[in-house]
Amino acid sequence: MDEEESLRRYGLHPSGADLDEVRRLLSEHTRLERRAQGEGDTELMKLCCVQLFNAGSLEDVLLIWRAKAASMDAGCSIDIQLLCGSGLARTKTHLSKHHLPEAAAALERLHRCEAAGDFEDFSVGAWSGQYAAYYR
Repeated sequence: MDEEESLRRYGLHPSGADLDEVRRLLSEHTRLERRAQGEGDTELMKLCCVQLFNAGSLEDVLLIWRAKAASMDAGCSIDIQLLCGSGLARTKTHLSKHHLPEAAAALERLHRCEAAGDFEDFSVGAWSGQYAAYYR
């Protein structure tokens, strides 16, 4: 499945079993991209992250982080803000409760990006709207 087919099939706001399929797709392409840059479809990965961002589940934060960290291309394609579908404060609290190195790395990146101004005027609704315009 590519980006266009995923967008047609699931839209930007999938729910229920469709969210499980989005997670599966993201995991699969993250694995491929980690194996060798370019093997995963980073545009599809980005769309999956947008779809999960729109769902707003804290349980998807580390899945999105793993996708972002899969390669340099994925890191550039997947905005750090996509970790924060439940809001910046809730995401930071969630990550601080995990004792995994990847959670600590994600939290550190959020802190650095926040200090750099990347979250100035951040709102979930505004970012969701920007992605809706992007994928039109």
